[in-house]
Amino acid sequence: MKSKNNTVEIFDTTLRDGEQTQGVSFSPAEKSNIAKALLQSLCVNRIEITSANVSQRDLEGVVNITSWAKKEKFIDRVEVLGFVDHHKSVDWITGAGGRVLNLLAKGSRAHCRQKLKKSLNQHVKDIKKTIAYAHEKDVSVNIYLEDWSNGIFKSPDYVYKMMDQLLDQDIKHFMLPDTLGVLSPDEVFESLSDMIRRYPDVEFDFHPHNDYGLATANALIAIKAGIRTIHCTVNCMGERAGNASLAEVTVNLKDKMGMSLSINESQLVRISDMVASFSGKRVSDNTPIVGEDVFTQTAGIHADGDKKGALYHGTLRPERFARKRSYALGKMSGKASLEKKLEELGLHLTPKNRKKVLARVVELGDSKKRITTEDLPIIIADVLENDDYGYIRLLTCTITSGLNLESTASIHVQVHDERFTASSGGNGGYDAFIRAMKKVLTRKKISIPKLTDYETRIPKGGQTSALVDCVITWHDGEKTFKTRGVHSDQVVAAVEATMKMLNLHLHGQTSLDVK
Repeated sequence: MKSKNNTVEIFDTTLRDGEQTQGVSFSPAEKSNIAKALLQSLCVNRIEITSANVSQRDLEGVVNITSWAKKEKFIDRVEVLGFVDHHKSVDWITGAGGRVLNLLAKGSRAHCRQKLKKSLNQHVKDIKKTIAYAHEKDVSVNIYLEDWSNGIFKSPDYVYKMMDQLLDQDIKHFMLPDTLGVLSPDEVFESLSDMIRRYPDVEFDFHPHNDYGLATANALIAIKAGIRTIHCTVNCMGERAGNASLAEVTVNLKDKMGMSLSINESQLVRISDMVASFSGKRVSDNTPIVGEDVFTQTAGIHADGDKKGALYHGTLRPERFARKRSYALGKMSGKASLEKKLEELGLHLTPKNRKKVLARVVELGDSKKRITTEDLPIIIADVLENDDYGYIRLLTCTITSGLNLESTASIHVQVHDERFTASSGGNGGYDAFIRAMKKVLTRKKISIPKLTDYETRIPKGGQTSALVDCVITWHDGEKTFKTRGVHSDQVVAAVEATMKMLNLHLHGQTSLDVK
């Protein structure tokens, strides 16, 4: 699939097409930071930063970007989408300090007739008028053929006639969008090959959308057809299903097609995180290249294979993207996965204790518990303290709560060899439990560490029946430590975390001697 010309340029439209994502609006400062990161750190070839005449607030962001771009000599790589409106878009762009117009023309007969109510000749006349004015203002012009993907199949004569009438214009790039993401790879190859064959001297860009989930595949096949500029967005942002993912496209072009790109791969994840933060649109954990979990092995056989010869290491090594490989713990974990995690933490367990901890990991994983490296010391403590730290055992516990009613808790507790019962009310079920527990511990002259933080969460996408992960932070006057409880009832999860805390507290340490 290699071409004699193996250089591909990346055109990023996160700040224009990507901002058309539902619910996204970047502030001027956010736009400036993204633009700088794209050009200076990620090293994309061109960026499209907005549409002309959108808003006064947007104008501020454009001015900030163009002012910086002029100083850094990036100004010819900063582009603005404009419209066939003679002078309005051009004046807005020049007023904002821009020098490149991406002119939005109608690339299908249906769009020309139904949206503009004009003939092709009338539309072309208007296009030429806008181009002429842009050149008077020393603004270079590229042109979008909007809805080209439908136009080339449903009204190809319209597309060809438009191209023929615009060849005498000084247009740098003819940009061919799959506006509604309707094309398959075969259709992309067929249509782009046709355009390149008919107009060999024209510089074409391809602008894919992801409605069928084919944007990355279509980008690659466009390169095979002879296109040398692909339009992308960070995190696949854009209308509906979004545009082509910049990370996916660039990595595939390099690895699968041997293409040369300017992209600094080590910045892909950082900029993905930046855009996710500014947009409020998080990427899923399994998103290729940039997702949190994509370099995490969960199955024990994978960890074992890596240990015995990097058998599950592929071309997509995390180091390329300034990331690290990790080994998750869950119900599919084996001995090798656990050993990898223990090595990361510098912990050592006897074979007997490793077996116990692994059994607990599998148990938690089977209960949908997400287990991280940070969880492992707590799991180890949990497992080992069940054998060694039975200072306090909660034999029974009843907690009741009601609307406009005081919560109550009744407990039956074993402290060493003694058993106690206690009841109390409280401001919520957990508070009632703590008050009841204090009554018991006061009799034994045992104090409870101060609660400094209390956090509960459920897995992303979890329902009302999901497991609750409760993490409580404590301070005993000398040190701060955390305990965790997992249960479908958030109050019970907090109770479990508290019981772990009490046993650790009485043992006199927050980490265990893992001999």
